[in-house]
Parts: sequence; structure tokens; C-alpha cells
Amino acid sequence: MPQTSEVTRHDCVDGWSAIAKWSGVRLSSVLDIVRPRADARYVVFHCMDSDERSVQYYESLDFGQARHPQVILALRMNGAAMPIEHGAPVRLRVPTQLGYKSAKWIRRIQVVGAFASLYGGSGGYWEDQGYEWYAGI
Repeated sequence: MPQTSEVTRHDCVDGWSAIAKWSGVRLSSVLDIVRPRADARYVVFHCMDSDERSVQYYESLDFGQARHPQVILALRMNGAAMPIEHGAPVRLRVPTQLGYKSAKWIRRIQVVGAFASLYGGSGGYWEDQGYEWYAGI
């Protein structure tokens, strides 16, 4: 698939930020190939990590967010293969929202009509803990 690169800032909810060059595939390009059903509203990212209670990490975006031209499935960081500590093999990059929306270590992507029945039902691991679902910056 066509690759794109962008230099963007990652803003953490804890108050720190860092700038990096991210390269990968636009999520919108993947959605174009998948052709979701008409009742689909969200893209859910299931990750390979979990917390100390074995609660699986996941995140979600609505289709409007997922189709933003800067949202990519990042495979490279700063010109090299994505480092494990930054989310290898593939990491979601959502530069228009706080860092917890940029899920690391993605193992599966699912398109759904609702996320109420997934895990804690709030649309993401951190959202299930009380964080805002839309984390715009």
C-alpha cells in the first residue's frame, strides 16, 4: 500500500510531548479497501498488551476521526523500523488527539456499529478508566 510520512508532535495526557517522523499507511486507505458495512460507525484497535489485571488494551475512533488524513498505521519512526518500545510492529498515530488514542502494539483492527459490548464499553482502555473518549488537542 502507498506509504506516507509526517512529522508530528505526540502530546501525552501527563503533560510531556515529543516530535517524531512517523511513516506508514493512512488508515483511510485501509478503510477504503475494507469497505465497511453501512451500519459500521467505529474502528476498534485491539492491542497485544494488557494491564496487571490482564485487562486487554484497546482503543477506538469514529469514522470521521479514522479518515483524517494525518491518521496513520505507523510502521516506521524517525526513518527506522518502529521500535518495540514505541509500538512495533504497528502503532496507530492520531496527532490531533492526546497520546492515549495512538494505540501501540496493534494485533487486530475491527469495524463495529457500537462499542458498548466491547471490554468496559466506553471505547478504549483509558476511557473505561474515566478518560474522555474524544481527546482532542
